[in-house]
Amino acid sequence: MIDLSRRSLLATGMFGAGALGISGLAAADTILAARGFTHSVASGEPGADEILLWTRYVPASGDHARLRVELSETPDFARIAAGVEAVTGPWRDWTAKVTVLGLQPGRAYHYRFVAPDGTVSPVGRTRTLPDDRAQRFRTAIFSCSNIGFGFFNAYAHAAARDDLDLALHLGDYFYEYANGTYPALAEVIADRLPQPKGESIHLADYRLRYASYRADPDLQALHARLPMIASWDDHESANNSWEGGAQNHDPASEGAWHERKAAAIQAWREWMPVSDEPWKAYDIGTLATLFRTDTRLAGRSASPELSTMLRSGDPVRAMAQYRDSEWHDPARTMLGTQQEAWLHHALAQSVKRGAAWQLVGFGTIMGTMRVPPETAGWISQARPGAAPYIQAAVAAGQAGLPTDLDNWGGYPAARQRFLGSAQAADANLVVLCGDSHNAWAFDLALDGGKGAPVGVEFAGQSVTSSGFETALTVDPATVARALVAASPELKWCDTSRRGYMTLTVAPDRVSNDWHFVDTVRTRNPRATIGHSAQVLRNRRRMTV
Repeated sequence: MIDLSRRSLLATGMFGAGALGISGLAAADTILAARGFTHSVASGEPGADEILLWTRYVPASGDHARLRVELSETPDFARIAAGVEAVTGPWRDWTAKVTVLGLQPGRAYHYRFVAPDGTVSPVGRTRTLPDDRAQRFRTAIFSCSNIGFGFFNAYAHAAARDDLDLALHLGDYFYEYANGTYPALAEVIADRLPQPKGESIHLADYRLRYASYRADPDLQALHARLPMIASWDDHESANNSWEGGAQNHDPASEGAWHERKAAAIQAWREWMPVSDEPWKAYDIGTLATLFRTDTRLAGRSASPELSTMLRSGDPVRAMAQYRDSEWHDPARTMLGTQQEAWLHHALAQSVKRGAAWQLVGFGTIMGTMRVPPETAGWISQARPGAAPYIQAAVAAGQAGLPTDLDNWGGYPAARQRFLGSAQAADANLVVLCGDSHNAWAFDLALDGGKGAPVGVEFAGQSVTSSGFETALTVDPATVARALVAASPELKWCDTSRRGYMTLTVAPDRVSNDWHFVDTVRTRNPRATIGHSAQVLRNRRRMTV
């Protein structure tokens, strides 16, 4: 296999790898002045006979550029397996995407872009999805990559492996906040402050934020090594976003939400190796169908903040009123009715065609989590600024509500409909989630966890974003034991470490490993497996 190590990427001398260095990020003027292939290459949206390829090329002059794309089964490109062309220009921020057809299933390909002046991009390696002969498929799963909290060691570890077929990113690929908001300036690691300095609101802001993140050499190495299927969560637009707004959006000072949402979506489609389809199914031979969904912008209903109820005169009463009224409203959706209907039929079709497993990626956690009785005693051990969040969770527990209304716990009717669809289809369901920054393993059942088992959920820890450990001084092992004891669906959790997951699919079982990096405070790609779990076909309960 071609050497795609971090050293070889840095040796190209391109802006993207060189400008980041080991400590800080490039200034905005440096990013905007870059010419040539500025951000390496990437691939995504794999099929059995196709792949989408991405790059960014800024010519020295002119209003557009025509690029030639070459694929080969060998790193020397002695025989070109496929070649197509793509045109880019300022209307799409000089990014280029092209889907190549006519490829062989389960095959590795090397690819490169060639500029009009003969300049050649870095070489990437990608892979098509397998056909029905496949007996194993392995994907690395990531979420929540806040560049200010540390180095992307999880990406580096996965990029150095040779046993992966795919990268799956479940959202919060970047964060939209102004520098100093999250993390605070005192928490920023090694001056890793992205551009622009202010909050991402307009199209130019989102483009520059992508350019800043995509300059990271470890993220570039991951993209150059594996095809990626990516979906957004909230921070690709704004915190706790939904169809009609976001917690982190003020129309009075930041303009109309629909304009900001459109800008975020456009920049995402420009800078990511993704199709324009809002949701999609990927057939992994007869091993599985993987479903990419949108649980944020397509049709999610608004959800109240627990902190708002906490500030009322009687928070427990306010939460109880919400529990007995809006919480169970069947009109409230996570996916929107169109996507719900698509997923309902697609699950059934996957089972009908003989796929052994149905893998569904969501932005937020589906498993039911309850507040343990010990939580009230943890408030005195909260770190500065964390006490209000713990108080809100305690009050929610007293009112019989879940700890987080922004995940599926806030949409019980929608959750019941989805799990009912999986049960009706006789699916072997594995739900994959990110968002929470911590690691979880759930058994999923109807009726809020009290009914028939339907499947399992593997939820991944963040790449860098802070978790429970930054809110509490309580021993993380104590926190984990208490959460598992209080939450019937929850079988295991880790509330203190960063990293990524590896999911391995076989005809008779799906297993998941949680990889924990040694640190995010220094650039160190070492990681170890901290926990493993598996589910056997037709069991719909995991072995942890």
